[in-house]
Amino acid sequence: MTSIIDDTGTLIARRIRLEREARGWSLADLAERAGVAKATISKIEREEASPTAVVLVRLARAFDLTLAGLLLRAEDGGGRLIRAADQPVWRDPETGYRRRQVFSRPDHPVELVEVEMPAGGRVTLPADSYARIRQALWVLSGRLVLTEGGTRHALEAGDCLGFGPPAEVTFANETDRPCRYVVALART
Repeated sequence: MTSIIDDTGTLIARRIRLEREARGWSLADLAERAGVAKATISKIEREEASPTAVVLVRLARAFDLTLAGLLLRAEDGGGRLIRAADQPVWRDPETGYRRRQVFSRPDHPVELVEVEMPAGGRVTLPADSYARIRQALWVLSGRLVLTEGGTRHALEAGDCLGFGPPAEVTFANETDRPCRYVVALART
Protein backbone atom coordinates (compact mmCIF):
# COMPACT_ATOMS: atom_id res chain seq x y z
CA MET A 1 0.00 0.00 0.00
CA THR A 2 2.86 2.42 0.67
CA SER A 3 3.94 2.26 -2.96
CA ILE A 4 0.41 3.09 -4.11
CA ILE A 5 0.36 6.11 -1.82
CA ASP A 6 3.84 7.15 -2.97
CA ASP A 7 2.88 6.70 -6.64
CA THR A 8 -0.33 8.66 -6.10
CA GLY A 9 1.65 11.57 -4.62
CA THR A 10 3.85 11.73 -7.70
CA LEU A 11 0.85 11.48 -10.00
CA ILE A 12 -1.00 14.21 -8.08
CA ALA A 13 1.99 16.56 -8.35
CA ARG A 14 2.20 15.99 -12.11
CA ARG A 15 -1.57 16.40 -12.57
CA ILE A 16 -1.68 19.70 -10.67
CA ARG A 17 1.06 21.08 -12.88
CA LEU A 18 -0.66 19.77 -16.03
CA GLU A 19 -4.03 21.25 -15.02
CA ARG A 20 -2.40 24.59 -14.25
CA GLU A 21 -0.37 24.70 -17.46
CA ALA A 22 -3.31 23.54 -19.61
CA ARG A 23 -5.18 26.64 -18.46
CA GLY A 24 -2.17 28.88 -19.09
CA TRP A 25 -2.05 29.83 -15.40
CA SER A 26 1.06 30.86 -13.55
CA LEU A 27 1.70 29.64 -10.01
CA ALA A 28 0.43 33.03 -8.84
CA ASP A 29 -2.81 32.62 -10.85
CA LEU A 30 -3.51 29.23 -9.29
CA ALA A 31 -2.55 30.47 -5.83
CA GLU A 32 -5.04 33.33 -6.11
CA ARG A 33 -7.86 31.12 -7.46
CA ALA A 34 -7.30 28.39 -4.86
CA GLY A 35 -6.42 30.50 -1.84
CA VAL A 36 -3.22 28.50 -1.41
CA ALA A 37 0.26 30.02 -1.08
CA LYS A 38 2.26 30.10 -4.31
CA ALA A 39 5.26 28.57 -2.49
CA THR A 40 3.10 25.67 -1.30
CA ILE A 41 1.89 24.91 -4.82
CA SER A 42 5.45 25.11 -6.13
CA LYS A 43 6.66 22.63 -3.49
CA ILE A 44 3.78 20.26 -4.29
CA GLU A 45 4.52 20.37 -8.02
CA ARG A 46 8.21 19.68 -7.33
CA GLU A 47 7.22 16.84 -4.94
CA GLU A 48 8.99 18.57 -2.05
CA ALA A 49 5.76 18.63 -0.03
CA SER A 50 2.63 16.48 0.13
CA PRO A 51 -0.63 18.41 -0.01
CA THR A 52 -3.13 18.14 2.83
CA ALA A 53 -6.77 17.25 2.19
CA VAL A 54 -7.76 20.91 2.54
CA VAL A 55 -5.15 22.06 0.04
CA LEU A 56 -6.13 19.37 -2.47
CA VAL A 57 -9.80 20.34 -2.20
CA ARG A 58 -8.93 24.00 -2.80
CA LEU A 59 -6.78 23.17 -5.81
CA ALA A 60 -9.45 20.87 -7.27
CA ARG A 61 -12.08 23.58 -6.79
CA ALA A 62 -9.86 26.11 -8.59
CA PHE A 63 -9.76 23.71 -11.55
CA ASP A 64 -13.57 23.29 -11.29
CA LEU A 65 -13.12 19.64 -10.28
CA THR A 66 -14.06 17.61 -7.24
CA LEU A 67 -11.25 16.08 -5.21
CA ALA A 68 -12.20 12.72 -6.70
CA GLY A 69 -12.11 14.20 -10.20
CA LEU A 70 -8.60 15.55 -9.63
CA LEU A 71 -7.43 12.21 -8.22
CA LEU A 72 -9.06 10.32 -11.10
CA ARG A 73 -7.26 12.49 -13.63
CA ALA A 74 -4.01 11.94 -11.73
CA GLU A 75 -4.51 8.19 -11.89
CA ASP A 76 -5.71 8.24 -15.53
CA GLY A 77 -8.56 5.93 -14.54
CA GLY A 78 -11.82 5.61 -16.37
CA GLY A 79 -12.86 1.98 -16.77
CA ARG A 80 -16.24 0.80 -15.50
CA LEU A 81 -14.68 -1.90 -13.34
CA ILE A 82 -12.16 -0.65 -10.83
CA ARG A 83 -10.37 -3.48 -9.07
CA ALA A 84 -9.52 -2.98 -5.40
CA ALA A 85 -5.81 -3.11 -6.22
CA ASP A 86 -6.26 -0.28 -8.76
CA GLN A 87 -8.21 2.10 -6.51
CA PRO A 88 -5.99 5.10 -5.75
CA VAL A 89 -5.16 5.65 -2.09
CA TRP A 90 -3.99 8.96 -0.73
CA ARG A 91 -2.94 9.82 2.83
CA ASP A 92 -3.08 13.35 4.27
CA PRO A 93 0.47 13.95 5.57
CA GLU A 94 -0.82 16.27 8.28
CA THR A 95 -3.58 14.14 9.85
CA GLY A 96 -3.02 10.58 8.62
CA TYR A 97 -6.50 10.67 7.05
CA ARG A 98 -6.54 7.90 4.40
CA ARG A 99 -8.77 8.19 1.33
CA ARG A 100 -9.45 5.39 -1.16
CA GLN A 101 -11.16 6.40 -4.42
CA VAL A 102 -13.44 3.37 -4.81
CA PHE A 103 -15.33 4.58 -7.89
CA SER A 104 -15.23 7.70 -10.06
CA ARG A 105 -15.67 8.29 -13.76
CA PRO A 106 -16.02 11.60 -15.60
CA ASP A 107 -19.15 10.31 -17.38
CA HIS A 108 -20.90 9.06 -14.22
CA PRO A 109 -22.63 11.34 -11.69
CA VAL A 110 -21.78 9.23 -8.61
CA GLU A 111 -18.46 8.81 -6.83
CA LEU A 112 -17.66 6.48 -3.92
CA VAL A 113 -14.86 7.16 -1.45
CA GLU A 114 -13.75 5.08 1.54
CA VAL A 115 -12.04 7.01 4.32
CA GLU A 116 -10.15 5.91 7.40
CA MET A 117 -9.85 8.64 10.00
CA PRO A 118 -7.16 7.79 12.56
CA ALA A 119 -7.80 8.01 16.29
CA GLY A 120 -7.92 11.67 17.25
CA GLY A 121 -7.91 12.74 13.59
CA ARG A 122 -9.69 15.87 12.39
CA VAL A 123 -10.12 17.44 8.94
CA THR A 124 -12.06 20.63 8.18
CA LEU A 125 -13.11 21.34 4.60
CA PRO A 126 -14.43 24.73 3.44
CA ALA A 127 -18.04 25.24 2.32
CA ASP A 128 -17.06 25.87 -1.29
CA SER A 129 -15.70 22.33 -1.56
CA TYR A 130 -19.35 21.20 -1.46
CA ALA A 131 -20.60 23.46 -4.25
CA ARG A 132 -22.13 21.50 -7.14
CA ILE A 133 -22.08 18.18 -5.25
CA ARG A 134 -24.39 16.38 -2.81
CA GLN A 135 -23.05 13.82 -0.34
CA ALA A 136 -24.13 11.05 1.98
CA LEU A 137 -21.76 9.59 4.58
CA TRP A 138 -22.14 6.04 5.94
CA VAL A 139 -20.06 4.98 8.96
CA LEU A 140 -18.72 1.42 8.58
CA SER A 141 -16.85 1.14 11.88
CA GLY A 142 -15.95 3.33 14.82
CA ARG A 143 -17.41 6.71 15.66
CA LEU A 144 -17.28 9.97 13.78
CA VAL A 145 -18.35 13.46 14.78
CA LEU A 146 -19.32 15.54 11.79
CA THR A 147 -19.90 19.24 12.37
CA GLU A 148 -21.66 20.87 9.46
CA GLY A 149 -22.13 24.63 9.57
CA GLY A 150 -22.23 24.60 13.38
CA THR A 151 -24.52 21.57 13.71
CA ARG A 152 -22.84 18.60 15.43
CA HIS A 153 -23.74 15.05 14.38
CA ALA A 154 -22.37 12.11 16.42
CA LEU A 155 -22.36 9.06 14.13
CA GLU A 156 -21.76 5.42 15.03
CA ALA A 157 -21.28 2.30 12.90
CA GLY A 158 -24.25 1.90 10.57
CA ASP A 159 -25.38 5.54 10.79
CA CYS A 160 -25.80 7.52 7.57
CA LEU A 161 -26.00 11.29 7.14
CA GLY A 162 -26.95 13.25 4.05
CA PHE A 163 -25.22 16.61 3.78
CA GLY A 164 -27.29 19.77 3.60
CA PRO A 165 -26.57 23.05 1.81
CA PRO A 166 -22.86 23.84 1.36
CA ALA A 167 -21.26 24.67 4.71
CA GLU A 168 -17.87 24.23 6.33
CA VAL A 169 -17.62 20.61 7.50
CA THR A 170 -15.34 19.14 10.15
CA PHE A 171 -14.82 15.38 10.28
CA ALA A 172 -13.46 14.36 13.70
CA ASN A 173 -12.64 11.04 15.28
CA GLU A 174 -12.71 11.83 18.99
CA THR A 175 -11.97 8.24 20.02
CA ASP A 176 -8.79 6.21 20.48
CA ARG A 177 -9.63 3.86 17.57
CA PRO A 178 -9.75 4.42 13.81
CA CYS A 179 -13.05 5.16 12.12
CA ARG A 180 -13.95 3.95 8.62
CA TYR A 181 -16.69 5.48 6.51
CA VAL A 182 -17.92 5.69 2.93
CA VAL A 183 -18.90 8.91 1.23
CA ALA A 184 -21.19 8.82 -1.82
CA LEU A 185 -20.98 12.01 -3.90
CA ALA A 186 -23.35 13.02 -6.68
CA ARG A 187 -22.62 15.92 -9.00
CA THR A 188 -25.44 18.44 -9.34
